[in-house]
Amino acid sequence: MEKEQIFQFISEQKTAFIASVNEQGYPVIRAMLAPRKIEGNEIYFTTNTSSNKIRQYSANNKACVYFYKRGRFKYQGATIVGEMEVCTDQKTKDEIWRPGDKMFYKLGVTDPDYCVLKFKCKSAEYYCDFKIDFVDLSN
Repeated sequence: MEKEQIFQFISEQKTAFIASVNEQGYPVIRAMLAPRKIEGNEIYFTTNTSSNKIRQYSANNKACVYFYKRGRFKYQGATIVGEMEVCTDQKTKDEIWRPGDKMFYKLGVTDPDYCVLKFKCKSAEYYCDFKIDFVDLSN
């Protein structure tokens, strides 16, 4: 599996699972909507600034994101490790904003409860047909 194929696989999935580390040192996993943007080795998500994951990523930026596709006879999954950055700057928020977001963030793109998570991918484990491929995504 090549780097480009991993990112193509990711771009086709509708759900992502992101993991952070809580204050007690345990992993916490959450389902998220598909990434808003994939650029180079960075994946962008939107979320609420007031969520627990923002506090957790601010304290420990180590993160994992998992994508999967379950077919009738075939299962594929990609576990990606890297670092999560919490972006509250207006430029990044403007780039990722979509008009439908107003439903979740009543004050619009400047809502203080709207922020962007930027995940910087380091490496991936891709699983398919009982085989695992390790892929360096850092460059």
